[in-house]
Amino acid sequence: SNINNSIQSIIAKYKTMKKETEKSKQDTFDVEDRSTWATGGGVILGVGVGFFFLHTSVLYFVGCILCGLGLGLMVTAILSRNQKDGNK
Repeated sequence: SNINNSIQSIIAKYKTMKKETEKSKQDTFDVEDRSTWATGGGVILGVGVGFFFLHTSVLYFVGCILCGLGLGLMVTAILSRNQKDGNK
C-alpha cells in the first residue's frame, strides 16, 4: 500500500512536470516571430554584395559576409526590442 502511494505520487509529479514543460515550449516558440529571418537575410545580402568584390579580393568577400551578418544581428536585436516594448 505504501509503495503504491509512492508510485502514484511519482506518476502524478511526472504528469504535471510534463504538462509544464509542454506549456513552456509553446510559450517560447512564437510562429509570428520573424526577427530571426533578419540574420539569414543579412548573410544572403552579404554574399550577394561580396560576389561583386570577389574578383578584387577574397578578403572583401569575407568582409561583406561578416558585415551582412552583423547587420542582420543588429536588425534582429532592434526587432526583438520593439516586440518586447509592444507586448508591455
